[in-house]
Amino acid sequence: MEDTHLAEPTRDECTMAALAHFLQIITWWMGPLIIYLVKRESRFVSLHALQALIYQGLCAVVSMLMMVLLMGGMMVTTLPGTATEKASKEPPIVFFIFFGLFMLFWMAIWVLTFVLGIVYGIKASRGEWAAYPIIGRWARRFAGVSKNPQPAAT
Repeated sequence: MEDTHLAEPTRDECTMAALAHFLQIITWWMGPLIIYLVKRESRFVSLHALQALIYQGLCAVVSMLMMVLLMGGMMVTTLPGTATEKASKEPPIVFFIFFGLFMLFWMAIWVLTFVLGIVYGIKASRGEWAAYPIIGRWARRFAGVSKNPQPAAT
């Protein structure tokens, strides 16, 4: 059964939760995974580490799909009978379009990872039960945290 009132996180929990967010900028999924495995008994740390892990997992899946599209686009444009003899000697324009979109996607993902890591790392270091949009609901469910946790009255 989920608690509606959770204890305020300790300084150590705030630091570990913040590290989970900050480390995803550099280590992708490895830093948050290690922190989750070491501190999973803490609901606060679990919530923050799981958010970073889920986000990194979604980035990996979408990146793989983009790579499949890039490779598929390259293969389709180089199939025999799809281009004229002159065009087959030059690199296909579709490759450059797909490659450009792929690179823009990667830059956007990196910027988003950087912003989320900094913003939610700061919130975690302050002891806030902040949640990523959409991903936060999944992490709350996995971590066993109530929807709107309130600090326990002292």
